[in-house]
Amino acid sequence: MLDLAGTLHAWAEEGRDFAVATVVAVGGSAPRPPGAALAVDSGGAAIGSVSGGCVEGAVYDLCRQALRDGEPLTERFGYSDEDAFAAGLTCGGTIDVLVVPYSAGQPVHEAALSAAADGEPVALARVARGPAGLLGRALLVRRDGSYEGGLGGGAELDHTARAEAGALLDAGRTGTVELSEDGTRCPGGVTLLVESAVPPPRMIVFGAIDFAAALVRAGRFLGYHVTVCDARPVFATRARFPDADEIVVDWPDRYLRRTGTDARTVLCVLTHDAKFDVPLLREALRRPAAYIGAMGSRRTHEDRERQLREAGVGTRELARLRSPIGLDLGARTPEETAVSIAAEIIAQRHGGTGAPLTGTAAPIHRPVRQALPA
Repeated sequence: MLDLAGTLHAWAEEGRDFAVATVVAVGGSAPRPPGAALAVDSGGAAIGSVSGGCVEGAVYDLCRQALRDGEPLTERFGYSDEDAFAAGLTCGGTIDVLVVPYSAGQPVHEAALSAAADGEPVALARVARGPAGLLGRALLVRRDGSYEGGLGGGAELDHTARAEAGALLDAGRTGTVELSEDGTRCPGGVTLLVESAVPPPRMIVFGAIDFAAALVRAGRFLGYHVTVCDARPVFATRARFPDADEIVVDWPDRYLRRTGTDARTVLCVLTHDAKFDVPLLREALRRPAAYIGAMGSRRTHEDRERQLREAGVGTRELARLRSPIGLDLGARTPEETAVSIAAEIIAQRHGGTGAPLTGTAAPIHRPVRQALPA
C-alpha cells in the first residue's frame, strides 16, 4: 500500500473512496513480494500490481467487491492444472492477498499515506490474518517511536506490534510478524503485515568518468538516490551528470568519512587510481554497506589489494570487495558496463548466482533478503 502512497494520498485528499489489495504472503515462485499492492477507486480507476498480470483481473474484482460491501477480505491465488481457466499464478507459486476498503475519516491510513508521500520514514502494521473483527485494523509507527491507531486486540497486542513494526522500520524492511492474540511473540493467533516506507537507498559513485555517467542512469532506474563524487571540479559537473541526484567535489575518502551509509548503501569505486582508491576503500570496507565494488583490471586489483593489506585492511574486510567490479557479460561500452555492475548489485542483494536461468534449477523468485528501493 505504501508504495502507492503518492497517488493514494491524492485520492484521499480528493475525497475518493478506494480499496487496496496487498500481497501479505507468498509461497514458491511468485512475481511480487509482500507489500506489493493494487488499488481501485470508486470510479474504477486502477493503479499498481500484485502479480505482474496473472491475477490482476480477479484482484480488481475483489477490490470492487470490498468497495461495495465495505468490509475487508482475504483471498489466496495459486496454480491449478485441473482448471486452466481459473484465475491463478502461471509461475506455480501462491500469493495471499488482503483487500481493504478505505474512505474519508480513517485517520490512521490518511496519516500513513501523507507521511509516506512526504518521504517521512514510517511503518504501517495491519492485521492480515486473525479474528474477523481485527482484519485490516492498522497501527502507524514513526521513527521517533510515536504511533497512531490500534489493532483492536488490547494494549499488549498494540505494544508488541509497535515494537515489531519499529524494528522493521529501522531495518527498512517490509514483512510479516506472527503473534498471539494476547500480544505474546508466539505464532498462531494474528499475522501482521508491516510495510516500511523509507527514503531510497543511496548509491555513491566515485570517479566522474563516462562509465560513471552510464551507471548513474542505471542507479536511478533501479530506484537509488545517486551521488557522484570526484576531487576534480572540471569533471564533476551537472552538465556531465544530469541524472545524478547530487554531485560532490571532494576527495573521495574525505567525503565518505563525513557522509552516512547504512546496510542498503551501494558504493561503486570507478576511479581505478591508487591515490584515490586505497584510502577510499580502506574507509569503505570498515563501514556498513550492501555492496562495495571497484573498477580495474585483475592486475590493478592485485596491486590494490596488496596496498590495502599494507594499510591494515584485514582478510574479512577484503572479502566484502567486489573487484573487478560487475558480472562477466563481456561488456565493453559504458552502458554495457553499467548493466554488468547493476546486475551484480541485484544478484548480491537477492542471493542470485549471476548464471543464466536456462539450464539452472535455482528458483527464479527468491525470498526478499532486504528492502527494495522505495
